Amino acid sequence: MNKKYIIAAAFLILGAVNQSCSDEFIDVSPTEAIPESNLDIYNTNDGATSFVTAIYAKFLDWNMSTFAWIGVTSIVSDDADKGSSPGDSGSDKDILDALNFTPSTPSFKELFASNYQGINRVNQALKYIPQLDKADPELRKRLIGEAKFLRAFMYFTLVKSFGGVPLVDHVPVSGNEADRVMTLTRKSKEEIYAFIEQDLKDAIEALPNKSVYTGNNVGRASLGAAHALLAKVYLYQKKWQLAVDECNLVTGYSLTPNFQDIYKVSGENNAESIFEINGSGDTAGRAIQQYSQVQGARGTTGWGWGFATPTQGLYDAYSATDTRRDATIIHRSMTLYDGYFVGPNVENKFYNYKAYSSNYRDQASTDVNIRYLRYAEILLIKAEAMNELGQTSAAIPFLNQVRNRAGIGDTPGVSQADVRADIWKQRRLELAFEHDRWFDLVRTGQAAAAMAADGGKVFKVGTHELFPLPQDFIMEAGGLSAQNPGY
Repeated sequence: MNKKYIIAAAFLILGAVNQSCSDEFIDVSPTEAIPESNLDIYNTNDGATSFVTAIYAKFLDWNMSTFAWIGVTSIVSDDADKGSSPGDSGSDKDILDALNFTPSTPSFKELFASNYQGINRVNQALKYIPQLDKADPELRKRLIGEAKFLRAFMYFTLVKSFGGVPLVDHVPVSGNEADRVMTLTRKSKEEIYAFIEQDLKDAIEALPNKSVYTGNNVGRASLGAAHALLAKVYLYQKKWQLAVDECNLVTGYSLTPNFQDIYKVSGENNAESIFEINGSGDTAGRAIQQYSQVQGARGTTGWGWGFATPTQGLYDAYSATDTRRDATIIHRSMTLYDGYFVGPNVENKFYNYKAYSSNYRDQASTDVNIRYLRYAEILLIKAEAMNELGQTSAAIPFLNQVRNRAGIGDTPGVSQADVRADIWKQRRLELAFEHDRWFDLVRTGQAAAAMAADGGKVFKVGTHELFPLPQDFIMEAGGLSAQNPGY
């Protein structure tokens, strides 16, 4: 998602799309947002593009990418504590940190609703773009591919979080009973995964290589991004060979030699980047709303609220020679890469360095990007899948590429079990604060042990593998959807 392009095009339809995102979880009357009689004003290349740019713009929103998302991916895990001041609960971040969450915990409502708001924008794009016959056909094909990639991305978030969820694959018609039932009825997680796979296969047929995008289009979803996300989707389902096959199709990328450079402005959308959410500048509407501020150092030499502070356990998991540690974790009395000194009296011991903004440190809206898919992860996915297929010796070189970039040398693992353990550890150290840790713990069966080691927290096996569906949604569904077990 290009930083400048959001402003240039998104507001062409963003206001209309927002009208379709009501206070309900899944609005059943989005057709009212864009009257058919007004569709002709979008019948241009820019008009067609604006439908998809509005989808990207959803990822800048507070309820999509900031406080709730940080809570349910980082704070809930063993990588981060609530942080901030002891008396500041952050609405429910103390509850998430302690694993005491319930269906009424607000962050789950935001997680659920924001992704369906984004899916609603996708479905509008898929409905209207084919009707824009004055827009370039090849552009329309690419835009549909981008929309399907983004829908797959959001459904992947939902299925990892909640398991089975409603499958809303088109714009519902107001007053249509079948559509009402569609929006309120859970499908199985297997059906959701199948839908994600098909969206990504469709995207693969439509998207160009990353190198094709230039100027204002840099950062849009590419062919490599679709293959990479599909590899990850297969990984989560333990479809090992399919994951390897997709990894083999992610070409044209390379590791950034200096790990910390990835997270600077100069490292945005670089050779390692496969897909990231872009934020730009100190102007509201361009940045990911307060993403940096929420996680910034708190205190007299700080600039933020101090939430999602790295745990001592995460810090200790890195060896002293691992270059990723001091590029991931800010500590007291540390001079940052831009010369800024974090004094000894900031409130918390550690902070998330990957959320740091050098250019707009003291602004609510900053230029921080969220890196979601990097080539390093593709190497780790390939290593994990090959190792699970019994190809341990062939998997090790891919693992070693990640380790050697970090300055820790080759893996000591030789057996399948030891290599598996190291791959899982390197995922933690490599991808810390990139919103994967909790889901990795769950999918690999490590969650109960990891939570016990993180201050004796209790992971309820059979319950905590999934988050609770929001209670408001369960009530709205009126019996059409049941709550997850244990809640």
